[in-house]
Amino acid sequence: MVQEFSRTQRVGGQIQRELAQIIQQELRDPRLGLVTISAVEVSKDMTHAKVFITLMNPEQDVDETLKVLKKASGFLRRALGKRIVLRVIPELHFAYDRSLDEGMRVSALLDAVAAEREGDKE
Repeated sequence: MVQEFSRTQRVGGQIQRELAQIIQQELRDPRLGLVTISAVEVSKDMTHAKVFITLMNPEQDVDETLKVLKKASGFLRRALGKRIVLRVIPELHFAYDRSLDEGMRVSALLDAVAAEREGDKE
């Protein structure tokens, strides 16, 4: 069965790909560090996009990174406008994606339970 994707999902995917390249290649801020874009949710009217980020360095400050990206949002929108053909480039809102942290926490809990069960079997 072929799955249909809505226009907002297609635009979100394109924004995700282009923003990842722009941040990696063109954004020159030493406070940024290694940032990946995990998802982009675009509003139905295409005027707002919520960009979810994850950080590769666990010691990196999330709040500082979000401030840097918020300050650079004008530059990022302008760069997106040069790469994507849309009537209106969405306003970018950045948020930290906690799903990776939660996944690692659950995995550690499951490992601890498995180790405890192995200890009980002996």
